[in-house]
Amino acid sequence: MNESFSADEQLKDIYELTRLYDMYGALLSDHNRGIFEDYVLNDFSLGEIADEQGISRQGVRDTVVRCSKKLKGFEDKLRMLKKLDDASELLTKLESLVKSDKERKTIEQIKTIFEL
Repeated sequence: MNESFSADEQLKDIYELTRLYDMYGALLSDHNRGIFEDYVLNDFSLGEIADEQGISRQGVRDTVVRCSKKLKGFEDKLRMLKKLDDASELLTKLESLVKSDKERKTIEQIKTIFEL
């Protein structure tokens, strides 16, 4: 996370990290997952997390940066979010083309399965 980002860039970064975490967070260690959640998802300060974990603020920051890189690396290799986004886009296009209620219901069921 970069403190020199504008507010919009910071929000986009947090949104991206949240999506990556939702997809790949289970692949992080429990310790790293807790620190990452507290900083990115729960908006705790580095100092608050450091006090809770018994480590330095720099240690917390390093962990968050390392976790962010790992999550981005998982997406670079596996492309699961990209595939999910592509599927969502195709379903939206398909939804605009179908006429029957039965077909629309099937599309909604697919969206529900994939939480789109």
